Amino acid sequence: MGKKEKVSKVEIRSFSPTVNIIFNILIALFAISCVLPFFFVVMISLTEEHSLAELGYRFWPKEFSTAAYSYIFAGQMSSKIFRAFGVTIFVTVLGTLVNATMTSLYAYVISRSNFPFRRFFTVFALVTMLFTPGMVATYLIVSNMLYLKDTIWALILPMALGPFNILVMRTFFIKTVPDSIIESARIDGATELRIFTKIVLPLAVPGIATISLFAALGYWNDWFNALLYIQNDNLVPLQYLLMKIQSNLDFLAKNAGMGAQIQGGLAALPSESARMAIVVVSTLPIALTYPFFQKYFVGGLTIGGVKE
Repeated sequence: MGKKEKVSKVEIRSFSPTVNIIFNILIALFAISCVLPFFFVVMISLTEEHSLAELGYRFWPKEFSTAAYSYIFAGQMSSKIFRAFGVTIFVTVLGTLVNATMTSLYAYVISRSNFPFRRFFTVFALVTMLFTPGMVATYLIVSNMLYLKDTIWALILPMALGPFNILVMRTFFIKTVPDSIIESARIDGATELRIFTKIVLPLAVPGIATISLFAALGYWNDWFNALLYIQNDNLVPLQYLLMKIQSNLDFLAKNAGMGAQIQGGLAALPSESARMAIVVVSTLPIALTYPFFQKYFVGGLTIGGVKE
């Protein structure tokens, strides 16, 4: 009887070869639609500026040029770029570690049924996701109360704990870490810290990888905290620096006379291709890390929808 039930379940969930081919084609088209715009941006960044002005945007440039990347990485600009790159990598790595640690600890506590205040702290995390304090209150706390202005911690601590990641990890702990395992470890004399590090964390690798990817993307793409709290040029992250370069390009494009005096003519300024080069520089490094997290990322997001 059990075998027949299993066979019927497999038959219900399986698709015919024709349907599988259609779904594969649709998924392939969706994947191409995601990759194609980035390929288009890369090609534009490698196009000669006057060719863009004459022929417009094309998937395959008539004249290739690296002038946009030379403009970004040339002279004094190169030292600023690499310094900002180092700041962003440091903030992303350290911020992701801090975020994953704090989120995992918070989520594990509220996922245990024997914790008396788990409902309160769950609602507390949910309320902070629905109602934000606002920019003025956050700025006053970070700069005037915590004295983090113009420090590297101003780029890390404001994003060190996110309610969405907490709820994701809470669901993950509830689904993957049964209370019976925890009780067995307590009977054997294991402390709470030992239970968390030796039993819970190895079971929660997919969930931690998922929230780590979310946190890394947030830290890598963040420029607003730098705009609010950072005035020291040595602490400027990559995204904020690239945004300032973009603003300078726009300013020179709108002031042709000044652009001619500063750059020797707007014709020599790779404005359009430089914009696309900025997108490539800011996107490519973090995009290359996604394949390493993909397996855990899918498992971490779908754990709540799996029924045994």
